[in-house]
Amino acid sequence: MPDNTFSFSFRTIGALLMVLTLSAPRVALTQSAGDYVIGAQDVLSIAVFDQTDLGGKYAVELDGSFTFPLVGRVQAGGLTIRSFEVELKKRLADGFFKNPQVTVAIEQYRSQRVFVTGEVRSPGAYPLTGDMTLIEALAKAGSTTSTASEEVVVVRGTKGVDGPIAIDAAGDKEILRFNLKDLQSGAAAVRNIDLRDGDTIYIARAELVYIFGEVKNPAAYPIKTDTTVLQALSLAGGVTPNGAINRTKIIRVVEGDKREISVKLTAIVQPGDTIMVPERYF
Repeated sequence: MPDNTFSFSFRTIGALLMVLTLSAPRVALTQSAGDYVIGAQDVLSIAVFDQTDLGGKYAVELDGSFTFPLVGRVQAGGLTIRSFEVELKKRLADGFFKNPQVTVAIEQYRSQRVFVTGEVRSPGAYPLTGDMTLIEALAKAGSTTSTASEEVVVVRGTKGVDGPIAIDAAGDKEILRFNLKDLQSGAAAVRNIDLRDGDTIYIARAELVYIFGEVKNPAAYPIKTDTTVLQALSLAGGVTPNGAINRTKIIRVVEGDKREISVKLTAIVQPGDTIMVPERYF
């Protein structure tokens, strides 16, 4: 009879490793959520073990407090979820229960917001839910439009602001810049930062080039960094059969003067360039 001892051991170890791998992200998320600072108008979900009558949903009032059964008014605003759990346990243990087991979670995030503006499909204010990252906020705003530039700007200022912070606004603020392509690719060198209350995320419109002459769809087109002449022409549907692609020129403003430049198809275009594809001679 074959010995299945080693086969069983390997299967057991593999199963244990899989369980540990799947469990690790959940632990990290729980720890991060516990650091969320409770604010006015947040709705808390509170459970007390073996005391179902005490559990329920409680809205934090404008002064940061609310009324909890048995203990009366409790202050939650300004405390993290874990800190408030500890405080509520102390209040319940003071003459009511022996070693009460209390869990607190956010049912509805209402006190903190971030603002997403610029070239996104659904700009506006969004609740800051726990450990929301920059990529998650962009996803909530429907992601970027086809005319978005590659730069993402996060303007970080005073907490609890009533509206988005302008990039050029005066005052004490921090400006963080990220490359959209790197964020979307998950590049290891790029930090997908956790957002803070009042952050404004701004995505500018991409710079334009103008493509005319013997192309299928002459018009203005947004370009990305390092776009070549050939790539720009492809945005316009390519050159028509009558186009002389080898004689393509760029009209560029240099120090206030218009200049006509003969270029190779591998040349990099600049914002504001006009690309002209002339007609073939025969």
